[in-house]
Amino acid sequence: MIVLYLQAFKVRNLKHVKSRYLMKKSLETGFTIGFLGAGQLARMSALQAFRYGIQIASFSDREETEPLEFMTPNIFKGDFTDVESMIEFAKSCDVITLENEFIDSDILFELREKTGTPIYPSPESFELIENKEIEKITFQSAGIPVTPSRIVSSPKEIEDFADEFGWPVMLKSSKGGYDGYGNRTVEKASESESAFDELGGNDGRDILAESFVDFTHELAVQVARTKEGHTAVYPCVETVQEDHICVAVKAPALINPVLSKEAQRLAKLAVEAIDGVGIFAFEFFLTTDGQILLNETAPRPHNSGHYTIEGCITSQFENHVRAVSGLPLGATDLNSESVVMINLLGTHKRKARVDFAEDAMKMSNGHLHVYGKTGSKPGRKMAHYTLLGDDQNAVYDEAIRATLNIQI
Repeated sequence: MIVLYLQAFKVRNLKHVKSRYLMKKSLETGFTIGFLGAGQLARMSALQAFRYGIQIASFSDREETEPLEFMTPNIFKGDFTDVESMIEFAKSCDVITLENEFIDSDILFELREKTGTPIYPSPESFELIENKEIEKITFQSAGIPVTPSRIVSSPKEIEDFADEFGWPVMLKSSKGGYDGYGNRTVEKASESESAFDELGGNDGRDILAESFVDFTHELAVQVARTKEGHTAVYPCVETVQEDHICVAVKAPALINPVLSKEAQRLAKLAVEAIDGVGIFAFEFFLTTDGQILLNETAPRPHNSGHYTIEGCITSQFENHVRAVSGLPLGATDLNSESVVMINLLGTHKRKARVDFAEDAMKMSNGHLHVYGKTGSKPGRKMAHYTLLGDDQNAVYDEAIRATLNIQI
């Protein structure tokens, strides 16, 4: 009877069993992810890829030895504007992904066409967010509230924008800005001309004027998404900014849970709007009147998600690797009540080294990550420190104290 029952069970569930096995993903030995860029984001992603036996290649347009280059022999050098210099790299990869967005979508289209290597996020997705002007249009069209902005072609147009939205005005390079580079806050009309010139407006660069938003918090949400459309949404966190550089992240954001869920909803909507595959970061403003406004996005791992390495069940880097490799996504729950990440910026122009890390390394729930950059300079992101605990304010204070004397 038992045998007959088991045979009947197998027959009834044969379709289920087959579909379950069809969902399995096989990665052959030598499966290779190629990174366009070889900095710390690719390095931290590679650490997770190695756990699955995945090989790593990188294409870099920099002469210096970048952090990822110490970890793999598959290093290619060239120019992000020259597809021919990228062909050999692309053919050595099973899939290509981004470590930065300093490339044009037409290059990605041509690279995929000439080599047949899949690229995630796809050129079609990247085309919708490849500069700040297009990004705003894309998300506004999807019903996502964004900060008011406009391309300006002269100092006079900056002043016209301010007449409509008020001073100060945030000026941004439409493409290529990061960590305060490519940004200027214009307080008054007399500063318009110099700011426009400094950002390259007189040299033909597209300059975006953005209204200065009155906000109570700057927020961020990471979302991982597979090509089948499965998503994994990370907690809404607060970012602490100084001089347009993220200096700390507090997880979770201590705001009304309804607002946190709204930020997560908008982030998920945004990645679906571009049919994104991989990991994406979305930065928001929480305005003084309780609105959530999308400010910027990044089609790659992001500094605001570094806390996830120890702070979440599955880090942003692991889910990035899983998403572009076709593997199931992992859970994004926090591993403790509170997680704080402190960015450690360069303090001197010198050969990179770490001074005074003893206090940070003594903390039982503290984790120091040094990126392996060869040279330091003031303001350059060189490392980060993550501390887990219960009370967020106490954890934040402890993390600040532990990292106060670190110089890199």
